[in-house]
Amino acid sequence: MSTEEVHEQVHEQDHHDEVASSYVPPPPKSIGELVAADQEDESLRKYKETLLGNAIAENIVIEPGNPKKVLVKKLVLVSEGQTEKTLDLSGDLSQLKQTVFTIKEGVQYRIRIEFFVQHEIVTGLKYIQKTYRKGIQVDKMAHMVGSYAPKKDLQSYTTPLEDAPSGLLYRGHYTVSSLFTDDDQNEHLKWEWSFEIKKDWN
Repeated sequence: MSTEEVHEQVHEQDHHDEVASSYVPPPPKSIGELVAADQEDESLRKYKETLLGNAIAENIVIEPGNPKKVLVKKLVLVSEGQTEKTLDLSGDLSQLKQTVFTIKEGVQYRIRIEFFVQHEIVTGLKYIQKTYRKGIQVDKMAHMVGSYAPKKDLQSYTTPLEDAPSGLLYRGHYTVSSLFTDDDQNEHLKWEWSFEIKKDWN
C-alpha cells in the first residue's frame, strides 16, 4: 500500500464516520421496559427471554460499586499458527505501551476484545482503532460490535481479518489508539498500545 493509498483510506473512513455521525440512536430502554413491551406476541416474548437470559430475573453485577455497563478486560492479537498475544486492560493503562507486540509482515491477523456487560443492555457497541507511525495517522478502522445483554460470563468480539503491511518501507514501530464506545457516545474504555512490523515473528 502506497502513502497515497494510506491517506486515501483514512480520508474515506473519516467521510464514512461523518455520515455515520448523523445517525440518531433511539432512546435507551431498561431490561424491564424491554420485557414489558410486546407481551401479547408470544414468539417475540420467547425471543427476548432467550436473548436476555438471566438478566430478566436478576440484576447482573460483575463489579459491585462500578456503575459502568461495559468492563473491557483484554485485547488479544490472534494470528493462525501463533500463540495468542494478550494485553491486560484491567490494570494501569499507562503502562500498556511498554509491551510491544511483534507482527510479521504480510500475515493476516485479528483482534479480539474481551469484556463483561453488567446492569443493563448496551446497544450499538463499536470498536474504533487509529494507527500512527512517527506521529502521523496511517490507518483507521471502525467495527460495529453490536448489542449485548448483561451476563456473568466473559463476552467477546473478534474483528475481521486484517493484513499486516509488507516490505522494508513498512517495517518499524506503530502506536495504536483504541476506543470501545457505543451509539450514545459512551467511552467504555480508551487505551494506547504498540506493535512492530518485522520481517519475522522473532
